[in-house]
Amino acid sequence: MSSASALFVFRRRRVLVWLVPLLWTLGLGLWGLSRQESVWRDEAATWQVAGRSTDEIWAMLANVDAVHGLYYLLMHGLFEVFGASTTTLRLPSVLAVSAAAACVGLVGSRLAGFWAGVGGGTALGLLPSVQFYLQEGRPYALVAAGAALSTLLLVSLLESGPGRRTWPRWAAYGIAVLVCALLNWLSLLALPAHAATLGWVRAGRAVWLRWAGYGTAAVAGALPLILFSRGQSDQVSWIPPLTWPVLIGPGILLAVGGLGAWADRPERPARPDRRALSVAAVGLPLLAVPQLGLIGLSLVQPLFQDRYVLFSMVGLALLIGAALAAAVRLCARRFPRASALVVPGVVGASVLALLPVELGKRAPASRVDDVLAVASEVAGLKRDGDAVLFVPAARRDTALVSPSAFGGLADVALAASPVASATLKGEEAEPARIRESLLGQQRVLLVTDAAKVAKAPSAERDKAKEAVLREHFRMVADRQVRGRRVTVYRPVPWGLPRPARAEGKHRKAEGRPCTGRTRAPRPCGRVRGRAPRARPDRRVARYGVVRAGKEKR
Repeated sequence: MSSASALFVFRRRRVLVWLVPLLWTLGLGLWGLSRQESVWRDEAATWQVAGRSTDEIWAMLANVDAVHGLYYLLMHGLFEVFGASTTTLRLPSVLAVSAAAACVGLVGSRLAGFWAGVGGGTALGLLPSVQFYLQEGRPYALVAAGAALSTLLLVSLLESGPGRRTWPRWAAYGIAVLVCALLNWLSLLALPAHAATLGWVRAGRAVWLRWAGYGTAAVAGALPLILFSRGQSDQVSWIPPLTWPVLIGPGILLAVGGLGAWADRPERPARPDRRALSVAAVGLPLLAVPQLGLIGLSLVQPLFQDRYVLFSMVGLALLIGAALAAAVRLCARRFPRASALVVPGVVGASVLALLPVELGKRAPASRVDDVLAVASEVAGLKRDGDAVLFVPAARRDTALVSPSAFGGLADVALAASPVASATLKGEEAEPARIRESLLGQQRVLLVTDAAKVAKAPSAERDKAKEAVLREHFRMVADRQVRGRRVTVYRPVPWGLPRPARAEGKHRKAEGRPCTGRTRAPRPCGRVRGRAPRARPDRRVARYGVVRAGKEKR
């Protein structure tokens, strides 16, 4: 091969090593992006906040969700330019993970060759946890992109060594770390991971000083947000304490990453005064340190959620790429021509093996609920002048995302709207006022969680809502769709008994006392010595009234 041909191949590979992962991940992200036009509760928060003005967002951040303030402002700008839609909501995450895959490709190719870069970059978009947040209207994919970029900058600085013209890259490194921290300050766990890399390769004193200076500047820039958001820590009070089953997932990830680090074999010899910069030196700390660091923090305050350390998947992807590169080298010793098919073959087989996961992540059932689906049910059930209730109050998100579906309904429990109160769910009236407002209604729609996921109400206002509906109203319609439930209630007619519950309803309808015990099964035939007991007319409705035209034929 001539030198010109070799140069052409080198340049082509240098482009393909980041372009292939970028386009591959972009295709995965655009596939089923709308998720059948569904939006779940976490994305609903982004949607309704992005639709507010800048001043209203700033006012809200003083009370709640300050940790996501930068992301909300970014999405507000996108909604203003492109309009509110599922594409506008999720496309930034798709682009961010695609950029992270390109960075993984560049880092892998620098440290372990072309196939390590292509394999690691394409593997990132196939990881199940990444596929979930690849199409999510939340900031975690953007944090992963920033962590991948800062890792690429650090690797380039370690390879180039100290010099006068390194300050622009160091400045870019500090900015990337700072932006990630403003999107989610737990991303600062990437800094100790990078410190572990510097220690692994025995970096020089000058590198350590520059890293410490720019890293400290990034932490200082994020410190006001960290301190302020600590006052809103009740937002994460729902996270359960660590248990052994929760640690199974991180354990599996660390085991897979350890195998990739073991398979990594740097081809370039190390300098006498330092160890070689390898995929293991970069990828293993980036995977392990954030996972173990968040576990350690969760021992003090429960915080462990895999999305908070999604950026650690960049390290796992690098280690998978190193393992694939090792497989290519092993195959090339015996089958040189077939070695080029190893990575494409493994990626293709992984796509087929993970096809149920890929389809599941793109289905509405992959999320706990769907605020748009329940809004459609409300639009079909409502009548002008009806009242609407939300239990818990956070389920008001469906009305905030789809206000047209709730037009003509009176939110009788609401005292101040979310915008007026600078909150996510608004402020509700006192329980006595809610009770008084409900008793004057002729038709009430209750929006709550589906029976399978619903929890007993804990707030006094929610308890008051359910008590009034149970004592003074009867259910006339009930719809459950994609994790949410809409129930229509009407007042109990005067003079009729209150609707009975469970086993005793037939006894109350017949005027007999309800013992609360389950009726014993009737014998199949006639009992000797006793006349057959007359069975009640099954056409009798709950309140003893035979509805015209409803006779059973």
